[in-house]
Amino acid sequence: MTHSSERQQGMLLATTGVLVLSFDALLVRLTSAAGADIAFWRGTLILLSAGFICYLRRDRIHWPATPRLWLAAVFASVLYGFNSALFVFSINHTHVANTVVILASSPLFAAAISWLAFREATPRRTLVAIVVSIIGVLIVFSASLGQPGQLGDLLALILAVCMALSLALLRRVPQLPRLPLVAGSGVATALMCWPFAAPLQLEAASYGWLALMGLLQMPLATLLIFSATRHLPSAEVSLFLLIETILGPLWVWWALGEELPGPTLLGGTLIVGAIALNAVLAIRQQRRRRGAP
Repeated sequence: MTHSSERQQGMLLATTGVLVLSFDALLVRLTSAAGADIAFWRGTLILLSAGFICYLRRDRIHWPATPRLWLAAVFASVLYGFNSALFVFSINHTHVANTVVILASSPLFAAAISWLAFREATPRRTLVAIVVSIIGVLIVFSASLGQPGQLGDLLALILAVCMALSLALLRRVPQLPRLPLVAGSGVATALMCWPFAAPLQLEAASYGWLALMGLLQMPLATLLIFSATRHLPSAEVSLFLLIETILGPLWVWWALGEELPGPTLLGGTLIVGAIALNAVLAIRQQRRRRGAP
């Protein structure tokens, strides 16, 4: 496969994966159930679907080779499971736009954590993007102070930091197999929410939306995005993830009429713009180093 065709395949996989992922918040809304119930079934069904894919691809998975790597894998799975639950609870307590916009800042929080904790060199452009993104998050968060959505925005902020921890961990331990981590996160999410859930008392329609989310939408999106990283640098794949920040709230607005708050649009523009510009500059720098056109 030529370099050009490989890039095209990676772009197609990334675009399709993020497009599928962008319906996540809408499916949470359509489920119309308590956060603990949604998170429990979300985790359980992701475990079943991702676990089944792991079984089919078991010969291709490179399992952790040392106790230290197994410990890192367990920690990453628990952290991802916690993140999945936080996403559901945040969506249930604030505007979808607020959640996805604040969450979009997590890659830059990850860069900040790597810089502070591991003294990993961080380009000046990334530091500037971090500052701009923090300003954007503050704009979104300040608009909800004293409002009913304040709890959801706070959960989204915690989610962004926890997701940043996950990204920093995976960057430090890149040899961890990704798909088993997704299955493990399903176990963690289900176990965390089980004591607070009444999973067998939902309306019939809720189970249909949950099945669509946990058995098809999330596993398909994850598999496509993970596959895209084989053909594109991670910086380019992360750039495609910004599509979810834009499309996620639009699907909810189109289907359910949920408004897009003005401060969220302003803060989101700053965050998405900072991340996009930083990613584009990083890609250009990588191409110059490789001498590619």
